[in-house]
Amino acid sequence: MSKPERQTDSLETYESPTHESTTEDSTTDKSEADKPVKLPLPSLIALVVGSMVGAGIFALPRSFAAATGGLGALIAWLIAGTGMYMLALVFQSLAQRRPDLDSGIFVYAKEGFGSYIGFAAALAFWTGSCVGNVSYWVLIKSTLGRFFPVFGDGNTLTAVLVASVLLWGFHYLILRGVQGAASVNKIVTIAKIVPLLVFVVFLIIHFNSSRFSTNFWGDAGSSIWQQVRRTMLVTVFVFIGVEAASVYSRYARKRSDVGLATILGFIGVLVLMMMVTVLSYGVMPRGDIAALRNPSVAGVMESMVGRWGTGFISAGLIISVLGAYLAWSLLAAEAPYVAAKYGLFPRYFLKVNHKNVPSAALWMTNIVIQAFLIVTLFTQYAFQLALELTSALTLIPYLLVAAYAFKLALSGETYERNPGLRTRAMIIGGLATVYTLVMIYSGGLKYVLLSAVILLPGTILFYLARREQNVRTFAHAEAIVFGIIAVGAAIAIFAIATGRIVV
Repeated sequence: MSKPERQTDSLETYESPTHESTTEDSTTDKSEADKPVKLPLPSLIALVVGSMVGAGIFALPRSFAAATGGLGALIAWLIAGTGMYMLALVFQSLAQRRPDLDSGIFVYAKEGFGSYIGFAAALAFWTGSCVGNVSYWVLIKSTLGRFFPVFGDGNTLTAVLVASVLLWGFHYLILRGVQGAASVNKIVTIAKIVPLLVFVVFLIIHFNSSRFSTNFWGDAGSSIWQQVRRTMLVTVFVFIGVEAASVYSRYARKRSDVGLATILGFIGVLVLMMMVTVLSYGVMPRGDIAALRNPSVAGVMESMVGRWGTGFISAGLIISVLGAYLAWSLLAAEAPYVAAKYGLFPRYFLKVNHKNVPSAALWMTNIVIQAFLIVTLFTQYAFQLALELTSALTLIPYLLVAAYAFKLALSGETYERNPGLRTRAMIIGGLATVYTLVMIYSGGLKYVLLSAVILLPGTILFYLARREQNVRTFAHAEAIVFGIIAVGAAIAIFAIATGRIVV
């Protein structure tokens, strides 16, 4: 694997250990352990689609109907689609311009803005992935709760116990090797798309234009922008995963496949999500859709074909979410491993097993997920909280990646041979940056403050990493950023204690 070719932090002289020095099984044939696992284009596309198509798409009809009508939905998808497409182009461009930066979603932040900013992006992405994985388990158990009341809304003791068994089952599957897990993900991705395509076919067959017209304007008491704003974090959540090919760039057979997989996967999923959302307004009254229990796609399907539709969609959801969970387990474990490779996390996370899987990172990731699962026992709105907090956390590295792409174009770095591309790159990077800022604003101050609560104690990992390198923890500007995070965390804790923020 390639190592960073240059450092932006003058204090840093850290050089990542090789796999040989951190492999748990010293008796393993090192040449076999170090042999790179290479994924073809279809597997990379499956990682993108498998990461994006998960729990969120099955909740889209209700989430949108509760906020807006057909017009607002179209505007929301136009904004989200354009913004996320700009981000997809950013990932494509950076994969080509900085091929030395493997798994770039937070490494780009380090290169552009310093080590602590890179660490914050890595920690936000990692914890966001963990919280997002918890939302998958909650929705699976809520779905089963339709048929087995013991699972309730996914936050009962039985639900948490069963989810925990499945969590560690996936853990051992991934420990057997990334290549095998990625192959399973490709098969599951195909299997879970089929029920959604069937659902879309029935939506087209049962579409009623007069009903769609009735649902078109949404809530008369709110402006279109207010309606659209209420959907923004939902659109962010369902698009999370667009960076999957970039995160796994070090496994690609060809570097050009990374950008192509990102664009193809994104466009396909965008079209599917738009159809699931917008066509539902032509099947049921908006108020009835908004009142459906999640997964609301099952309720819409039942209104068209009868009771068997609920079972059909529920089965598809379970396959979909398990597939997405597999993809996100891969991504979540990769995050602390690569962060340690670039000196942002302690060296402990560099440990790999004889299958070249980042085992230490995987263990720590699943321990964190297990802890969040236990917390759901005490949270009334576990799925909604996980959805919105995941979106808010993931927007942090998205913003920094977009800003880094804009910075590269503005400075002309990497554009020496083709300066004519700089204007286009600045526009794309600028639009992606503005989009992520608007999404953070739309989500509200609550989730910005909750993110600070996670980043503040997590900074101990950065401190330990810097101590291992025998360098100062913060540069001057980084200390200011840490101080802002500390203030935000203190405000959040006070707001939670006084009931101003409800979790």
